[in-house]
Amino acid sequence: MGHSHGHGHHHPHDHDHGAGHEGGTGLPAAFDTSVPDEALTPDQRSRRSMLRRAGLLGAGLAAAGVLGGPATGTAAAQTPARGRKGKGFLWLAGDHHIHTQYSNDGKYRVVDQVRQGAKHGMDWMVITDHGNVTHAKIGVEKVNPDIKEARAAYEDTLVFQGLEWNIPAAEHGTVFVHPGKNEVSVLKQFETDYDGSVKGASDSTPANEALAIAGLAFLGEQVRRRKVKDALMLANHPARRGVDSPHEIRAWRDATPASHQIAVGFEGAPGHQAAGIAAPLGMGRARGIYDNNPSANSFAGYPPESYRTWGGFDWMTSTVGGLWDSLLAEGKAWWITANSDSHQVYTDTAKRGGPDSDYTANGKHTDPVYSGKIDLTQGDYWPGQYSRTHVGSDGFSYAAVMDGIRAGRIWVDHGQLISGLDARVSGGSRWATLGGALHVRKGTNVTLTVDVSLASGANWAGFVPKLARVDVIQGDVTGKVSDKDTFTAPTAKVVKSYEVNKSTGTVRITYALGRVDRPLYVRLRGTDGNRSATGLMGAAVDPNGPAIDVVGDADPWTDLWFYSNPVWVLPA
Repeated sequence: MGHSHGHGHHHPHDHDHGAGHEGGTGLPAAFDTSVPDEALTPDQRSRRSMLRRAGLLGAGLAAAGVLGGPATGTAAAQTPARGRKGKGFLWLAGDHHIHTQYSNDGKYRVVDQVRQGAKHGMDWMVITDHGNVTHAKIGVEKVNPDIKEARAAYEDTLVFQGLEWNIPAAEHGTVFVHPGKNEVSVLKQFETDYDGSVKGASDSTPANEALAIAGLAFLGEQVRRRKVKDALMLANHPARRGVDSPHEIRAWRDATPASHQIAVGFEGAPGHQAAGIAAPLGMGRARGIYDNNPSANSFAGYPPESYRTWGGFDWMTSTVGGLWDSLLAEGKAWWITANSDSHQVYTDTAKRGGPDSDYTANGKHTDPVYSGKIDLTQGDYWPGQYSRTHVGSDGFSYAAVMDGIRAGRIWVDHGQLISGLDARVSGGSRWATLGGALHVRKGTNVTLTVDVSLASGANWAGFVPKLARVDVIQGDVTGKVSDKDTFTAPTAKVVKSYEVNKSTGTVRITYALGRVDRPLYVRLRGTDGNRSATGLMGAAVDPNGPAIDVVGDADPWTDLWFYSNPVWVLPA
């Protein structure tokens, strides 16, 4: 199942929303240094100044990554990536979990969310209104013209249409497709036939679990038949209610052929991060609104602490040697993201458009209006204001972003803790980056090299965050599990921590893996150092991990982390 190098394994690049977003280099105008500042719109100028501050213009435009084929399927099947010096990736920041007035609990117009996302540095966004009977009947079609208008108005922002799927027998998930003439019809049929709310299939039963697998297979079939160019699913807030069991996550991952996987990951960190701000200045709940307890549909094996966030991250991701590591130890692709889940924004002054708002009849709420007061009772941020998912793309297009997500070229951060991350493992004459696999002869000396671009300006809370420490986490690839409800990986642990003693510029970290004689992976995590605790698996595994977040008193800006997806090393 080898994949070609370079650009040989990508969907055709298209410009469904017009080519006006591109300058002479095929980049968004803000990125394109051949376009003079005075030729930019105010939004583009703002974006360019942000890129300049982050050192991401000109030669530093893309961290010098690896242009190997996208990492699809098992790590063992991935093509060895060969470095191409001088040509890297375009790191595009985005958010795949955003609600509008087309959600029963939403408020904003599509253009409001896209405008705010563009302002807060988002290059791509997915509109994901809740799946339900009304949305399936009315909203999925009605939102499409609004999305097309936003694409035209904000040409430097890629706007996908998706929906928040009520996964049968489980939690929610983002489903989105490549734009095209069938984007609405495919999403509408998917929602009508496979949404847990529409079908009354929410309980954790084998029949409902099978319906979820059938839904993913349906999406795979639409891609195979070329009804849509691509489709992806990412599970949202997976540990929030304890209903996403380990065997279900594995089944979603494996539901479609590894060559074109549909379910590719989950939120490493949920949205609703402002919900932890203490009352009376905030909602006084939990970060991510993770303040639940087990129910009849919850997986009985999960411990009580799994229902809380840890440093703002989901327990499945934040536990070294936990569920995410158990998936990675199988040597298969499963990635993490971080998103806003933006419904109603903390400190916003808008309110839903009045008493005549009839969601059930109209498939949407009336447009928001100015309320005359600042709302301190909401738990959300605008897209990009706090949470960011950075995707290494080989160009500025819908296809390139989807390819980058499927390939796992992703790192995530909170509060703009860092500006950029370039990680690669090298051995012999080869190297691989995030989501990739380095194939080497057994006994080859392998080195991990990480360049971290530190915060280059104030974040949206008005201060410059400071990175205090970077951790390297390593685990063995032990192969397929015999029990699909496994959620531990005994070999995963923090193997090295690096204190960061500077506040500007770039920090280079070099970690020697030595002569590698067994398959393994490495991943990265970093913190501002404000809150830490011994990890759930003990000090020998994780001496200084994130601390469990306090319900009712967890200001997200005082506890910032970044995480990367893994790189595998596969000796033969």
